[in-house]
Amino acid sequence: MILLPSSWFFFWFFGLFQLGSMVYPNESLEDSPQKKMGRGKIEIKRIENTTNRQVTFCKRRNGLLKKAYELSVLCDAEVALIVFSSRGRLYEYANNSVKATIERYKKASDSSNTGSVAEVNAQFYQQEADKLRNQIRNLQNANRHMLGESIGGLPMKELKSLESRLEKGISRIRSKKVSDNNLCN
Repeated sequence: MILLPSSWFFFWFFGLFQLGSMVYPNESLEDSPQKKMGRGKIEIKRIENTTNRQVTFCKRRNGLLKKAYELSVLCDAEVALIVFSSRGRLYEYANNSVKATIERYKKASDSSNTGSVAEVNAQFYQQEADKLRNQIRNLQNANRHMLGESIGGLPMKELKSLESRLEKGISRIRSKKVSDNNLCN
């Protein structure tokens, strides 16, 4: 077993990742293929040229929207982003609804004096669960009605609507059967 100095391992290890930017013994840093690395920092101040300012706004806006999307996907975070340009145009992104996220924010900031964020989140998720339960109940009732169950209490208008939906479904089934028969023959 050969033991090498740890500094040799360090240079060998990092040399594997920097082969393109290695400086060889007979070369100076100025002769190496890559003289500069990365972009330089720009001074953060208002861009005076309106065309350049608009181009920069467009590029940075797209980058900001992309970052908001990535944050929402990677971290499963609820994200809402609202941007108004200097011309007054609205740009927005939300992985759910902007309105719902703002409402959630308002509830959290209003209740920050009275309760914790965890309590507000629990309330929000409880409301969402109630909405989903109502949707499930409505869909189950609609399924029962389509099967002819629990129709005794339905008003005449809903019965006629149900009848027309069933007739349309039956006609689609019949046309599908005819087209399948034509393909088989």
